[in-house]
Amino acid sequence: MNHDTITLVQKSFKDVVPVADQVGASFYARLFETHPEVRPMFAKDIRPQAKKLVQMLAMVVNGLHRLPAIQAEVAALARRHKNYGVADAHYPVVGETLIWTLQHHLGDAFTPQIKEAWLTAFATLSGVMIDAMHEPPLAARSRA
Repeated sequence: MNHDTITLVQKSFKDVVPVADQVGASFYARLFETHPEVRPMFAKDIRPQAKKLVQMLAMVVNGLHRLPAIQAEVAALARRHKNYGVADAHYPVVGETLIWTLQHHLGDAFTPQIKEAWLTAFATLSGVMIDAMHEPPLAARSRA
């Protein structure tokens, strides 16, 4: 990811921070509307998870300029998600829902350049997460 991509993602994310609660709620509403098969993976009350989503997005977005430093945390998140039944095929679904959510909340401010920046950032981070999901468990890695 280059500096311009990171700047576009970070700047546009600042515009959704004031409506963070709505962002998380609309993300999950859209996810469950378009992909109801994932609903059983989540608690009945989605509000705590919606809040965690926005907090994790904030951590990642704010850390994009130091990507190597946040990759370990992103990889750990992916390993936890694997325990909940997340599979490779879920990442494009989440990416599609994230883009829809950002476009919904940013409206006309969600320009093609901002969309492309978010797609690039998501592809980079989801790649890290998918790779981490396929790593052997730590115990197996330490025996190798």
